[in-house]
Amino acid sequence: MIDQANSLLKYNKPVLVNKTPGTKSPKGRPLKVSPQQPVDSNPVPPPPKLKSDLSETSRQENEGILNTILPPRVWTEENQMWVQHVSNTPCTRLDVVRLEEMLDRKLQEEQARETGICPVRRELYSQCFDELIRQVTINCAERGLLLLRVRDEIQMTIAAYKTLYASSVAFGMRKALQAEQSKTDSENKIPELEKEIQDMKKQLSEQKAKCDAIEKRENEKRQVEEKKHLEEIQFLKTTNQELKTQLEGIITQQK
Repeated sequence: MIDQANSLLKYNKPVLVNKTPGTKSPKGRPLKVSPQQPVDSNPVPPPPKLKSDLSETSRQENEGILNTILPPRVWTEENQMWVQHVSNTPCTRLDVVRLEEMLDRKLQEEQARETGICPVRRELYSQCFDELIRQVTINCAERGLLLLRVRDEIQMTIAAYKTLYASSVAFGMRKALQAEQSKTDSENKIPELEKEIQDMKKQLSEQKAKCDAIEKRENEKRQVEEKKHLEEIQFLKTTNQELKTQLEGIITQQK
């Protein structure tokens, strides 16, 4: 994790807000209007602003916009609240060169990866972009606000990609778990199916034995029937021959 104290974003020195947070501020006295004072119904026009007042107002507006874009850091240390605002000092070309050098040095010190997803590199570049927004806002608040929109859009896009990545990882994990569960169920069904195959083979053997026994019994029965049929035919032939002989003898006697 990158130390926020060594941030690329330039801050002012920390300011102590209060030493004893529990103390209350004294109440102010209410203002009283003297009845003897004449009241003028016409409004008094404000005094004209000088050039220095205009520049001071513009500077305060820029500081307000700068604090809105880059909020100050607030922390508590030893029951003391500290606030650190971003620097409102205008930058020079040398500051930009130093910022680039500091960025390269911190990338090496933090051992940020040059390619791929790297939270350290992302944090450093985010701090560098915030520093560029600070430098631009001091000179032109509108340009700083426009850069703020660009920064927010980039952060929204990255957040959307993170959500998409997390959902895809969750989807992949669910599919992997489903595949693993399906594999386990299939492996558990293998012994049951093998046992069922063995039972079917046993039933097949039994049915085949029954079929062979029935076929053998039917063959024996057919052979007996054929033998009986042949004997009947032979008996009928013999009887027919005898009757034919008797008939011929009777016809011969009549002649």
